[in-house]
Amino acid sequence: MKSRAQTPMAFIKAMTMAYEHRGIDPGAALQAAHITPNAIEDAHARITANQLELFTAFAMQELGDEGLGWFSRRLPWGTYGLLCRAALPSVNLRVALARWCRHHGLLVDDIDLALEVTESTAELTITENRSLGHYREFCLVTMFRHIHGFACWLADSRIPLTQAQFPYAEPGHAQAYELMFQAPVQFDAKQASVRFDPAYLQLPVRRNDDDLRQLLQRPLPLVVLQYRHDRLLSKQIRQMLGKQDPTHWQAHDLADAINVSVRSLHRHLAEEGTSLQKIKTELRLESSCRELAQTDLRIKQIAGRVGFTSEASFARAFKQWTGQSPAQYRRSQKRVDA
Repeated sequence: MKSRAQTPMAFIKAMTMAYEHRGIDPGAALQAAHITPNAIEDAHARITANQLELFTAFAMQELGDEGLGWFSRRLPWGTYGLLCRAALPSVNLRVALARWCRHHGLLVDDIDLALEVTESTAELTITENRSLGHYREFCLVTMFRHIHGFACWLADSRIPLTQAQFPYAEPGHAQAYELMFQAPVQFDAKQASVRFDPAYLQLPVRRNDDDLRQLLQRPLPLVVLQYRHDRLLSKQIRQMLGKQDPTHWQAHDLADAINVSVRSLHRHLAEEGTSLQKIKTELRLESSCRELAQTDLRIKQIAGRVGFTSEASFARAFKQWTGQSPAQYRRSQKRVDA
């Protein structure tokens, strides 16, 4: 199948500026990618992913710079391969991304890459330490595309982004961002960043040296691949259990529903740092807190709604979860509302 022309020509123009800065003719690279010199000046022009790959590979070799002119020092051929190798022997995605960011900082002073994690979100940020000039958009977009694609490749999983932010005005080709990031995009932000569910950071690294050798032979198609399979099973399980009383679901019911064995179900959840019982407990706690704070139901009624046979057993479990009795928690929430 032929790929559609959806990549902004502006990215090719940024690379030709690097050629001009080095006093090198980009003609051979343009010819290899089947791009005419006149087309570069067309702000509405688009190219295919294959054309971008061809031109980028040619440019990295001719410029002797995997940074494509973005940074104050060149990144010799093989630099990003070293970053991949440094991240590969990691226990999970969080460690791998932290290593990538740390080692990138040893190579480049112009920007700082960082992974910031809270209870609700994981965020990759880029801090610009100097002006990136005409290369700014192409640099920031490409950095995020590569590190996100590499993360998906490492975990062999789709990692959907929840937001992408860029610290510049909305370009004329902003529609292409929806295709590149598959998430809400904000321009004129304070800082460049992409966000995703932090639970993905617990996914194990599933790749090995042989896989990496294959990746490095032709990295672009693999790192920008839109993975269909999402290995974050715990999120899918939470959604299924949240539709009714989680105690009604047994492991074999869930395994049948998602077409895996019970053993595989438990193994995948363990790889994500959780378990079926832990997910059930979290959902029951969330439901209990919501009912206590937002309704006037008697505690005995709430106990029954969240799957307990008696008020006493519910009270014991709730205090173990929160350190408060149900009545104490309800009073504390009313004080907050007041």
